[in-house]
Amino acid sequence: MQTVKDDKNIIKHGLGRGLDSLIPTGQDEAGQQKTNNEISIDQIVQNPNQPRQNFDEVALAELASSIREHGILQPLLVAPFNDGFQLIAGERRYRAARIAGLKTVPVIIRSMDEQSKLEVALIENVQRENLNPIEAAVSYKRLTDEFSLTQEEVAKKVGKARPTIANTIRLLLLPGEIKQALINNEISEGHARTLLNIENKDQQLALFREIKSGKITVRQAEKKKFNEKTGENNDRPKDPNFAAAEKRISEKMGTKVTIKNKKHGGQIIIDYYNFEDLERIYRRLLGH
Repeated sequence: MQTVKDDKNIIKHGLGRGLDSLIPTGQDEAGQQKTNNEISIDQIVQNPNQPRQNFDEVALAELASSIREHGILQPLLVAPFNDGFQLIAGERRYRAARIAGLKTVPVIIRSMDEQSKLEVALIENVQRENLNPIEAAVSYKRLTDEFSLTQEEVAKKVGKARPTIANTIRLLLLPGEIKQALINNEISEGHARTLLNIENKDQQLALFREIKSGKITVRQAEKKKFNEKTGENNDRPKDPNFAAAEKRISEKMGTKVTIKNKKHGGQIIIDYYNFEDLERIYRRLLGH
């Protein structure tokens, strides 16, 4: 297991607007030099809409040990809330500081609306790769549902491709048992995406249990197609020419494309995830 460190600087991976545009650095709006504040940790309440809900207790203990020795190297971000402050970014540092017994913590205070709070918390976690796929999916969906952002707008904010946002949100369609396994890191996101392509829930759960037991790899799961009418497996390898064509068309369309070759003719199946995605594919097909 990697040692968890409280980085001095936020690691960036080419994310859209990034945290610098959401949390101004250098000078504040009045042109005055921004300073960090030291406040009582008891003045801070946690944000119930924090994207990250799962925390590794061992990693928190390691971070608490580091904080005892070196202090908190990067201030928490908080917003005024009632008579105190609400935590916006720095949930792990806050929890570790409490474990370490700190009475005060360094903070940056910024007034924010609810959308900006969610964006900042989400972007911080995405930059640090701290969210599991289901946590990310819930946050992306909140941005589209509660704040009427398109998937394209969400993608720009977090520096991801739009199909990545759509595919991640689709993970919420999985049964609870499979979603929990993904949260617990018992299956990979690649496995989960493969399971999404099986419409029959009984067959989906049957394949999931094979995956979870370690009997089948992602590659094998992708090849293992169930015939929904007969329940028989179709493990025949796909013609490499068709497989290559599927890959090229999928990359061009920005979504999953399946070619089904039959004795006479065949089908090209293009997946879409919502009406917005359908409209995008429609325009691309027509060359608009």
